[in-house]
Amino acid sequence: MTARLVIIGAGGFARETAQAARAAGLPLAGHLDDDPALHGAEVDGVPVLGGTGLVPELPDASFVVCVGSPRDYASRARIVARLGLPEERYTTVVHPTAAVSASSVLGPGTVLLAHTVLTAAVTVGRHVAVMPHTVLTHDDVLGDFATLASGVRLGGTVRVGTGAYLGAGAMVREGTAVGAWSLVGMGSVVLADLPPGEVWAGSPAHRLRTAPPPALEQLAAHDTVAAAPPVPARGANR
Repeated sequence: MTARLVIIGAGGFARETAQAARAAGLPLAGHLDDDPALHGAEVDGVPVLGGTGLVPELPDASFVVCVGSPRDYASRARIVARLGLPEERYTTVVHPTAAVSASSVLGPGTVLLAHTVLTAAVTVGRHVAVMPHTVLTHDDVLGDFATLASGVRLGGTVRVGTGAYLGAGAMVREGTAVGAWSLVGMGSVVLADLPPGEVWAGSPAHRLRTAPPPALEQLAAHDTVAAAPPVPARGANR
């Protein structure tokens, strides 16, 4: 029997993941969120069971961490590190309308929302968030904790570094790389490699500034410059 799924977080991404889990037929137990005002409430009909301090009391549950925003897109990595759970405790959630090729690999804790497409030999790391209508083409590699907002398009053999955030509608030219913990603004067009730890936007994308402090702290802590090769995961929705 599949373990009952607990979603860490109760914000927008967490709510979307809950609906994807329901559509995929996963047994959903509820949310954990550290906002006391939400404890005992329901969001979209799914109960908030309490804070993340309850994780040790749920030994038979599986988890997916669904937090993060452009303001702090390193929060998912911090929570995963703090929980310290083995990888087998994390579920990979794939909406049933996603098209995932047989040659593609998804890491534990990753979420693919509705109508995402992985065409051929795409490698997606651990705890990656892929929003609706995103297209990943042949031989793309996404590092752990990356976030791709809705409508992102990656050409073939693109490398997205650990923790990078690509805003809605961003497009990345084939064969290029987005550095670890960098942020690409919504609607941007990336035509050349981007360094780690920076914010780029525009068409073509140009540098705006360094990344927010939480992202820079992750970059400094792990000295991650290129996309980390993700480990093969269990199958989707397991």
